[in-house]
Amino acid sequence: MTAPDNLERAVEATLFASEKPMTAEQLSAHLQGADVREALESLRRHYEGRGVQLVQRGRTWHFETAPDLAHLLRRDREQVRRLSRAATEVLAIVAYHEPVSRAEIEAIRGVQTAKGTLDVLMEAGWVRIVGRREVPGRPVIYATTPNFLVHFGLASRKELPGIDELRAAGLLDPVDDEMVVAALGGDDDDDEPSVTSIRDDDDVGLAGTDESA
Repeated sequence: MTAPDNLERAVEATLFASEKPMTAEQLSAHLQGADVREALESLRRHYEGRGVQLVQRGRTWHFETAPDLAHLLRRDREQVRRLSRAATEVLAIVAYHEPVSRAEIEAIRGVQTAKGTLDVLMEAGWVRIVGRREVPGRPVIYATTPNFLVHFGLASRKELPGIDELRAAGLLDPVDDEMVVAALGGDDDDDEPSVTSIRDDDDVGLAGTDESA
């Protein structure tokens, strides 16, 4: 049986060498069935405040640069790519309601959703197809990806902000307020589910490509 100190070092080395994030189960299988949960937590505490940090995103673990140092490692100027209004609404709906079908997305938005809108989100690596709903027609259902959590710095979907948090942070204008209420599936006054119709007349597509619903 691997000693605790050696197990911690083995987990550390495995994650550093891995080309992609790993779940605790994958680490355990790689290390001959060892229970790696305590080692992961110990390593996470050890790297707090250092130049790299051990973080959990969804069910996977990986090392990443400390957020306040990320700018030191950038060599190329990042190109800002803005999602269209339609894509932003759809992403929010998927994140708060997943798994969700296109018809369910349209019911919440109150307008039809162009296939290209979901394609843009899947191309960005934030939304993926996770199966089909077991109802007549068996529609495709969508959910967010681990990359979505990584990009927005979330450990899990439980950390998604609510309407009050977004408003307190000054991130909502009156029109955005309506969109987020619809995405969360709640009424701002009584927190009961509702369906809100969203205007869709000012879309600007990803990387400057026009996108309409």
